[in-house]
Amino acid sequence: MVNLNPISHLILHLLLLLFLASSGSGHGVPGSCFKEERQALLSFKHDLVDRFGRLSSWVGHACCQWQGISCNNRTSHVEKMDLRNTYRDTYPSSWVWNVTWFEDSLLTGKINPSLLRLKHLSYLDLSQNNFQSVHIPKFIGQLTSLRYLNLSNSYFAGEIPSSLGNLSNLNYLDVKCDDSGHVYSKNLNWLSHLSSLKYLNLGFVNLSSTGVSWLHDVNMLPSLLELHLSRCQIDGNQHPLSLPAINFTSLLVLDLSFNFINSPFPTWLLNLTSPKSLEHLDLSDMNLQGQIPQEILSGFSNCRDNGGMVSELQHLDLRSNSFSGSFPESFRHLSSLKTLDLSDNLMNGSIIPQDLGQLSQLVDLDLSQNSWNGILTEAHLMNLTRLETFRIGTDRPALSSSLIFNVTDDWLPPFNLREVYIQNCRAGPAFPVWLRSQTQLVHVLLDNTGISDRIPEEWLLKISSQVESLHLPNNDIGGKLPFQFKFPKITVIDLRRSQFEGTLQQLLPTNVPLLEQLYLSDNHLKGSIPPSICQLPNMTILSLRNNQFSGEFPQEWSLWSEIYVVDVSSNNLSGNIPSSMGIPSYLGVLKMNNNLFAGEIPSSLQNCSGLMDIDFSGNKLTGIVPVWMGSKLSELQVLLLRFNFLSGNIPQQLCNLQYLHILDLSHNNISGTIPMCLSNLTTLRSHLSFWGLYQDYDESTTVIMKGRELVYDVDHTLHLVMSIDFSSNNLEGEIPEDISSLVALVSMNLSRNHLVGKIPWKFRNLSKLETLDLSYNHLSGEIPQSFSSLTSLSHLNLSYNNLSGRIPSGPQLQTLDNSSYTGNPSLCGFPLSTKCQGDDTIRKQTFPEGDSEDEDHIGKLGFYISMVLGFVIGFWGVCGTLLIKKRWRYAYFQFFDNIKDKIALAIALKVTCLQQRF
Repeated sequence: MVNLNPISHLILHLLLLLFLASSGSGHGVPGSCFKEERQALLSFKHDLVDRFGRLSSWVGHACCQWQGISCNNRTSHVEKMDLRNTYRDTYPSSWVWNVTWFEDSLLTGKINPSLLRLKHLSYLDLSQNNFQSVHIPKFIGQLTSLRYLNLSNSYFAGEIPSSLGNLSNLNYLDVKCDDSGHVYSKNLNWLSHLSSLKYLNLGFVNLSSTGVSWLHDVNMLPSLLELHLSRCQIDGNQHPLSLPAINFTSLLVLDLSFNFINSPFPTWLLNLTSPKSLEHLDLSDMNLQGQIPQEILSGFSNCRDNGGMVSELQHLDLRSNSFSGSFPESFRHLSSLKTLDLSDNLMNGSIIPQDLGQLSQLVDLDLSQNSWNGILTEAHLMNLTRLETFRIGTDRPALSSSLIFNVTDDWLPPFNLREVYIQNCRAGPAFPVWLRSQTQLVHVLLDNTGISDRIPEEWLLKISSQVESLHLPNNDIGGKLPFQFKFPKITVIDLRRSQFEGTLQQLLPTNVPLLEQLYLSDNHLKGSIPPSICQLPNMTILSLRNNQFSGEFPQEWSLWSEIYVVDVSSNNLSGNIPSSMGIPSYLGVLKMNNNLFAGEIPSSLQNCSGLMDIDFSGNKLTGIVPVWMGSKLSELQVLLLRFNFLSGNIPQQLCNLQYLHILDLSHNNISGTIPMCLSNLTTLRSHLSFWGLYQDYDESTTVIMKGRELVYDVDHTLHLVMSIDFSSNNLEGEIPEDISSLVALVSMNLSRNHLVGKIPWKFRNLSKLETLDLSYNHLSGEIPQSFSSLTSLSHLNLSYNNLSGRIPSGPQLQTLDNSSYTGNPSLCGFPLSTKCQGDDTIRKQTFPEGDSEDEDHIGKLGFYISMVLGFVIGFWGVCGTLLIKKRWRYAYFQFFDNIKDKIALAIALKVTCLQQRF
């Protein structure tokens, strides 16, 4: 044996360590991985598009230190790839700016099969990216070491490959897709091989083709702890007639929300909710009907404690169904319940204090959007010591609620709320004393609660440091605005439709540095709008409409980089519209109507390419209708410029606005002709509407229709209005025939111009037209007979033209009075007193010429037809019955035989008498 000196031993040990290190990773560089695995990762990266540079660290040999890659500390094999896009969860609050930022952060491209070379990969997360509707790769089913697989919200499409059933070691599977619904599964048989699965999320995956088998397949997962099947298009017909015992007896979370069951609570669903371990149950938005069954509640109780039932259920979400009745008595047994949401149902009974008061563990309670009745007192809430969120009342007019929130003045709640929402539920007139004790409030909403008091300053001071939203609209709260306090976290202030007075001079950016939405409309505020308001960099919505503000609007718009809605309508503001308005290019809604603004519409607004709603009506604006409105503002839906001093022609470029559905240029000095290209307005041609594009803004817009001002909510009804109004201008020429292709039009007003020619006969295509005003023009010729097909028409004004001939008849036209045709001396027929030539009876007024002869012919023909029908019916009514009913037939002929015998006997007696006489 060879003897080695100490130095040789040291060298030998160092060589051995180097050998072991190199054999583990192939390199002596910290964080290195095997060459084959590194090349597999680089091949995977090559097929991806990474605009945001999220994989910029994928260079060099230390792949275990690359972004999203983790290796085993001992073997250096790649075990984890986490490329989830976390930007979706963390992008800033500005919805306009972050769209571009978020899209750039998405990984796109293809998933390279080189992943198969990562033999030890146990964790794969590709969620929240955009793989542009490619199918989920089948080869993923060969990554048999996987224990965690998350492909959610990455814009896959097609059928889920059954090869995923080969991943027998899988504990976690999430293939929830985006709301496009392009991922589907025809059956879920492949799930039966995933016996170790604990978490399954198939949200938004279309399971409508699975029939009733989906429940049996899911029931084969004995280890399942969480099951999420939200929005899977499971309907009321997709359930088995019978269900064997539930295998996943340890289930903790069950989410079946947003599946359209549309029936009373089905038996199979009761079975599915029977696991006594269940802690979280979400059955929201399933259109379940009737009363909440007692069985669903008793099934959650797994033992008795001192005579009372104990339940593990902590979260129960039944919102947005059609449940009715009173607050369920058996709810009192859900003693572990922390969250209860019954909102948006048809609950119409009372709330018994004992039933609600037993839920002493409640943290979040939502009873809103129902029709509760009765009185809510401190007895209902006195035991809810952990309560943090409380919602009651409704903002839906269709739900009549007579609920009154009435507690004693000296009641001090045992809880300290963080959120309180009370809507259309009387809690006034004094500001609630109990609410003053709630000093930890973060979100406050008291909407139409009958409060006619002032806001207690001491209460505002206590909540000012943490409150984030303060909503007190639709009350009679008065006094000065509470801007003397500092609200360092507040983002929304809503004091609309109240009785506040004073100015905005105390609204300092240092007091509300994070303010995003400010609603002060319909109050009694006055003075100028301070320039400091433009120094709120996070502002997205500013609504100051219907006050008494005066002076010029501030010019310092450059700091409003995220402003989306500006509404200063119905004030006394004057001066020019600031040219700096074009700097915040994300502006979407701009309402400055009913003020005293003068000058031209600033050209800088063409930079605001996202503008959807412009209302400058009721001012003193001059100049022309800008051409750039049609070429630069491609998202424009509403353009209201009425009652100004605009001149020039109607620009042809407006025809490029494919989303435009309300166009009002009335009461100006516009000349020229009506553009023939109006037929290119796509929305007015195709019945398209775009609802919900106003984000959190829910004010109203005034549209003149049927000769009067009509108010429409921008978030509910405005998208239904399809209107063109060019009235009271100096337009000339003929009405373009192609305008009749705007089949979605509801209202059209071309009155008080200098239009000539005939009314286009193709107007019959405007089947949705409710109001048409062509009065005070120089139109000639006859009123098209096709007007009789306009069955929706309820307001028609053709007065003061040069129209002639017979007024068309029709069911809808018969309801209009003669004022619709006044000032046309050559018109005749109903409803005018002037008869048409050949009309000599009152009856003829209601029929065109030639119709009377046809009517006589039709009358005679009808007489003969009725005779024939009467004979046939009478004959078969008797003879047909005798042919069908044998017993009746015998009785009938026996009756006539008896009559015959009686007649014969009478005749014989008569003859005998005569013979004896003679």
